[in-house]
Amino acid sequence: MRSAREQQYGEAADLDRAAAGREVPVTADGLPEWLAPVARAAATIEPRQLSRFLPPESGGRPSAVLILFGHGPGGPELLLMERAGTLRSHAGQPSFPGGALDPEDGDPDGPGPVRAALREAQEETGLDPSGVQVFGVLPRLYIPVSGFVVTPVLGWWRRPSPVGAVDQAETARVFTVPVADLTDPAHRVTTRHPSGHVGPAFLVENALVWGFTAGVIDRILHYAGWEIPWDRDKQVPLDWRS
Repeated sequence: MRSAREQQYGEAADLDRAAAGREVPVTADGLPEWLAPVARAAATIEPRQLSRFLPPESGGRPSAVLILFGHGPGGPELLLMERAGTLRSHAGQPSFPGGALDPEDGDPDGPGPVRAALREAQEETGLDPSGVQVFGVLPRLYIPVSGFVVTPVLGWWRRPSPVGAVDQAETARVFTVPVADLTDPAHRVTTRHPSGHVGPAFLVENALVWGFTAGVIDRILHYAGWEIPWDRDKQVPLDWRS
């Protein structure tokens, strides 16, 4: 997964690995006032409040995602990426930047997930991790279909940097979504997976955001007090390849 990226970044990738042992601070100090509800929710939220899919007592592959909030022309926004349409699983599916922990990320029960979230975000989108303030870490969740134990890491894009798809074989595009669009009831729907699971989804930026990513966004909006009542009976179909 990393070979093509390392070839592109060259010495920068080596520097990232050398810096992996550094502690990444997690602090809500200095956040913009509009992000305060998210920080407060992150400090108290319980796993069952986020998802019914929780990690098993043992097993599972440790991973992390970066939930990165910024402020753009349309106000507060969230960074997402769209997986390449040629991938075997979840082709074309929007997601948070992230992936499995590497050994150099460190202890999965310690700072490993934060380091992994920032590293993967840099490798996938090209963002500069030094411009990201990590302000919270949500409880671990589980993706049964892949066996990933996922730690969502919350970040504030204090100093935005250019982003884009680093490896077109894995990422079709990188984009931001205004929070106002995510809360707009006109953009909210539900989806039914072929497995029978029904969950929240968002029709934004010419994309259908669903699955794990949409579920976490939905819960953040709810517990931050940003949710606006929407029609949960409005359902859109999913591609069977998903």
